[in-house]
Amino acid sequence: MRLATIHHQGVEQAAVVVGERVVPVRRINAELDRSWPDTLSVLITAGLDRRLGLDAEATKGGMKRSEALFAPPYRHPRKIWGIGLNYKDHARDLGAPFPDEPASFLKGDHTIIGQGDRILLPRQSSRVTAEGELALVIGRTCRNVTAERALEFVAGATLAIDLTAEDILQRNPRFLTRAKNFDTFFSFGPELITLDEAGDLGTLRVGTYLNGQLHRDNAVANMAFSPAFLVSFHSCVATLHAGDIISTGTPGAVVIADGDTAECRIDRLGTLANPVARLPG
Repeated sequence: MRLATIHHQGVEQAAVVVGERVVPVRRINAELDRSWPDTLSVLITAGLDRRLGLDAEATKGGMKRSEALFAPPYRHPRKIWGIGLNYKDHARDLGAPFPDEPASFLKGDHTIIGQGDRILLPRQSSRVTAEGELALVIGRTCRNVTAERALEFVAGATLAIDLTAEDILQRNPRFLTRAKNFDTFFSFGPELITLDEAGDLGTLRVGTYLNGQLHRDNAVANMAFSPAFLVSFHSCVATLHAGDIISTGTPGAVVIADGDTAECRIDRLGTLANPVARLPG
């Protein structure tokens, strides 16, 4: 199942994506006499049901996918965990020592944008990089889970573009929080894909693209720390709640400039793209 949030009838509301059709949950409720939550964050917390929106009668309406205006899946997760240097090739790019445990950091929800929203380059940085990543969305509360059970607590997967003010980070590694937390520095979406549809995460290939051209890609199977391990590891650091996001690291970061378009592409999951603009002044 594929879920999204769209701008529709003046508000952001949850929708189901079925092939090339996008059907608002409100329509599904009306057609099938259901009472599903019509915001994706609440829907995740309530528990996803594979039957939602898959009735043929409910998908006759809606709109073409090409006509839908996607928003971020939701705007206020309790936590966004980012993972640095999770592919050895990326560590070599940066000349950084390869960590023997996850190199993680937190981002605030003020950084969130969605499909088609502008990435705004801050005045304080002259070298910002965009990083295509696979992101996991937690589906229910978990604490101290094993890697073997970790994916049971994941609602689904999505695409992400993480941003870094690299010149600030290079001045001092202790500046990581600042370098990662400018407004618009985390894009995700446009769809949340449940794991039964995403399939074996290890077979996915994640790519960072700039202006339609591949910069770097790699297979999830080549991560140092698998998606399941990352969920387990971070559940032992802090309780994970429904809607928390773990962005699992990039195969490669590309420097972006005013007028560019940054993209993440992942097999079977789709494409996430954002135009880039520099703040004046």
